[in-house]
Amino acid sequence: MFRPPFLARVAAGAAVYALEETRRLPSAAAKLPLTAVSRLLQTGMHVQQFVTSLAIKGDSVFDRIVNRPEEQPEWATFDEDDDPPARESGTTPRRRNSGFDRFDADPAEVELALQETLDGLRAIQNGNPVPAAHTFDAGAPVDDIAVAGAAAVDGPESAATADPEPVAEPEPAAAPELPEVGARYDYPNMTLAQLRGRLRTLTVADLVALLDYEQRTLDRAAFVTMLTNRIATVRAQ
Repeated sequence: MFRPPFLARVAAGAAVYALEETRRLPSAAAKLPLTAVSRLLQTGMHVQQFVTSLAIKGDSVFDRIVNRPEEQPEWATFDEDDDPPARESGTTPRRRNSGFDRFDADPAEVELALQETLDGLRAIQNGNPVPAAHTFDAGAPVDDIAVAGAAAVDGPESAATADPEPVAEPEPAAAPELPEVGARYDYPNMTLAQLRGRLRTLTVADLVALLDYEQRTLDRAAFVTMLTNRIATVRAQ
């Protein structure tokens, strides 16, 4: 088989390529502006990224040369550098000197203050003048003070604080009498629907009697409204 030289084959291939590109030229010409712009932007972005990477590498080099870590100066001290002061052995913590800390409660004085407060409250509730404050010896036992306070409480105020006599309760009023129309139709056990079905068969007198009975007993709003409206309708006819 005859095979042409290499240069001849290359020339034939170039001619075929030129012919194909010539056929594609009309469609490629329409897309040429967009393709050129996109490639230009892509190339610009690659260049910008490459320059930025070079600048970052240069910053790292200058940081190593210029910005060396400085040691802590001698005059700079911080709280964590100082050792906490050691507490001397055998010393007791300082005692607080406020008014609440200096107060030493005496059980006798506390009991006396509580008793006088209770006496004043009871006197105010009963409308009596507030009794004068009692004075006791602070050295007296607590039991003696409690007995004296109880005696003061059981004095003239005991009559005012006594249980009142029972008052006789009033007798309940008699139940209203069921009208004749109510007994005829068993009105107390009627439902709202049953009453609505009976309205057209009742006279004004029957309606008024049932309304009066309802208001004096159960006083149900739905029943009262229905009876009142029916009475107004019948009277308007």
